[in-house]
Amino acid sequence: EDEDFTLSLTPTHTQVQRNLERRSQDQVNQKVSELVQFLFVKDQKKIPIKRADILKKVIREYKDVYSEIVNRAGKILQQVFGLQLVEIDSKHHIYILTSNLPRANGENMRQDNQTAKLGLLMVILSFIFMKGNSAKDGEPPKTPTLSPTSPLSPSPHHQHPLFQVPYLEITPIPLTDPPEFKYQWGPRAAKETSKRDVLRFVAKIQGKDPMFWMSQYNEAEASS
Repeated sequence: EDEDFTLSLTPTHTQVQRNLERRSQDQVNQKVSELVQFLFVKDQKKIPIKRADILKKVIREYKDVYSEIVNRAGKILQQVFGLQLVEIDSKHHIYILTSNLPRANGENMRQDNQTAKLGLLMVILSFIFMKGNSAKDGEPPKTPTLSPTSPLSPSPHHQHPLFQVPYLEITPIPLTDPPEFKYQWGPRAAKETSKRDVLRFVAKIQGKDPMFWMSQYNEAEASS
């Protein structure tokens, strides 16, 4: 399936580096950020993470630097969250996220789930902060985190666990049909993390200094 998005030939490291030189580094960093978010969302929905889906839905026209984007995303997952992207089916190229953090005797996969859930929460909080402390349904348009059809939709029939604690405040937007919602940090998010930590997270994913976003940097420093 998705033949147009499969890797017919695996480029060498030298070829990938040459391809990187021809690419916008800001766009490559953006692809890394999108991939990290995509992996968290897939993991939370317990859907197999397929290489074909990564190529089709995230990497797209940047498939000539696929390995570099995946490697960078893997380093962020490992360094920030203690997670590892592991290939469990080499024939069909299917991956899962597992925890690198040490476990006490008797602990099970629930620790992996909790770590990935908190990772997804950090992605959402950082997006809200970078959007001016408020985000609407469907933002960003190419990622599923805040879309009405995602597992984070405030539907009464299927609420994501993140909405069962006050990490996020969800406010209906008046006069919208179908109903739309505004997302902001909740009281628990403000107590358990900080705008400075969130900005550092964004900077690490984007490969930039936090001062690159001067407005957010000043706000984060003022709130610390």
